[in-house]
Amino acid sequence: MLTNYTLKTPVTHNGKTYTELTFRKPKTGDMMVLDNFKGETSKMVALLAAISDVPLPAFKEIELDDFTAISEVVAPLLGEPAPSTVSGSTS
Repeated sequence: MLTNYTLKTPVTHNGKTYTELTFRKPKTGDMMVLDNFKGETSKMVALLAAISDVPLPAFKEIELDDFTAISEVVAPLLGEPAPSTVSGSTS
C-alpha cells in the first residue's frame, strides 16, 4: 500500500527538490530506528522520512502545514483510522 502527497511548499536538499512524496507501510526496521530518537515528534518525523525514502535533513525542512496534512494522510499506513477530511493535496 502506497500513499502519495504533494507538498504545498516544495523542499530542496543537496540539490534535489522534493515536490511529491510517496509513503509506504513501515517495516520492522523502520520502527527500530525510532529508538535512536527522543520525543514523539522527533520519532514521527524520523518514521515519515524513513517510509518516504526522504533524507531526514530534507524531511525536517517540510513546513508545518504540510507535516500536519502528511500525518493525517499516512494514518491508515500506520494502522490508524483515516480522518474524514484532510487539507492538502494527495493523490
